[in-house]
Amino acid sequence: MIERDEVLHVARLARLRLSGEEIDRMARELSSVLDHIEKIGELDLADVEPTSHAVPLENVLRSDEPRPSLSRERALAGAPDPLEGGFGVPSPGA
Repeated sequence: MIERDEVLHVARLARLRLSGEEIDRMARELSSVLDHIEKIGELDLADVEPTSHAVPLENVLRSDEPRPSLSRERALAGAPDPLEGGFGVPSPGA
């Protein structure tokens, strides 16, 4: 089991302030995670190919082809304060 000092060390690195109850709960939860990782480490995975996804992925994006877009005038038609062919925004500190 992970000790309180180890939880406090990790919390300090992550800049977390934990209550005593949270420290105890984190120690139990982190110990449980490490137990599961240890069980996975016991598996014989010699014949399993490395993979980044459990299911095959297909390209779901549209092809990147040029197509007409909004004209500058139409894009700026609803702008509250168009400025020099673009969107006018307040300067910092204004």
